[in-house]
Amino acid sequence: MTENPIVAIVYGGVSKERSVSLGSGQAVFSAMSEFCQAEMLELQEASLPDELDPRRHLVFSTMHGTFGEDGGFQKLLEAASIEYVGCDSESSRLTFDKSAAKSVLEKAGVPVLPEIVFERDNPPDCTEAFGILDGPVVLKPIKEGSSLGLEFADSPSELEPLLENLAFETWMLEKRVIGREVSLGMIDGEVLGIVEIRPKSGKYDFESKYTKGKTEFVAPAPLPEAIADRIKGIARDSYRACGCRDYARLDLMIDGLDRPYVLELNTIPGMKETSLMPLSASCQGLNFKAMLKCIIEPAILRFRSNYSIC
Repeated sequence: MTENPIVAIVYGGVSKERSVSLGSGQAVFSAMSEFCQAEMLELQEASLPDELDPRRHLVFSTMHGTFGEDGGFQKLLEAASIEYVGCDSESSRLTFDKSAAKSVLEKAGVPVLPEIVFERDNPPDCTEAFGILDGPVVLKPIKEGSSLGLEFADSPSELEPLLENLAFETWMLEKRVIGREVSLGMIDGEVLGIVEIRPKSGKYDFESKYTKGKTEFVAPAPLPEAIADRIKGIARDSYRACGCRDYARLDLMIDGLDRPYVLELNTIPGMKETSLMPLSASCQGLNFKAMLKCIIEPAILRFRSNYSIC
């Protein structure tokens, strides 16, 4: 065994965000190959790759969605004593459940938006929901990627048809904030720069997120210092409250009174060079390779502590 492990970049996976993961994996491999020994392992089923050796490999997963971010893959790695980059299985399981994560964050004093959680076969009355949430509303699946299945409704009549053909089991309606959307990354508990997201449609849904030219990203976001400091403090509190490690990304909305609200914490954010996490790192003077070096460093230290160096 050598002092430095082989970084196994596991990508692909079985979720509806597989295509996004393929792009992230390729980008990470291209960059990491320039400063460490790296190899790619494409996953096509919900199991560990046979090639992984706990005494040789450090896993860097770019798998999004189910069996990527929900703690399932991480739990298998832990059972096999394979060290990996990123949040552990418990933190991953928590943050993948948007409602459960918001509950933890609210108890920690982090500002979140009101919601109604429901099952696909038992949707709420649309008029009552708008009254409770003081609409308009955002419809989102509880346990999927940040923009997958995302819909917006400005009235009960707009919401009704959206509830008729729901693809996933468990959903939430969340009060919609009309304002500015921002995101920032964190590495080993330290906050990076704030990026403002400006979708040309006014709605940062799956199409706006993954179609070139549909959204403008401003890094760093032009925010007053007091608001920026408030958001960075919220990011630190959120990272700690959810038990994150190594890296994560926080998404927020800022309302018309400059009040920020956390939307969710993403433990395996997109990793193309133009993704939000690298953009956030660029605000701190970190290029893509430098960011990846910082992200994997704590995991390499864990790897070394697990095995004596021969």
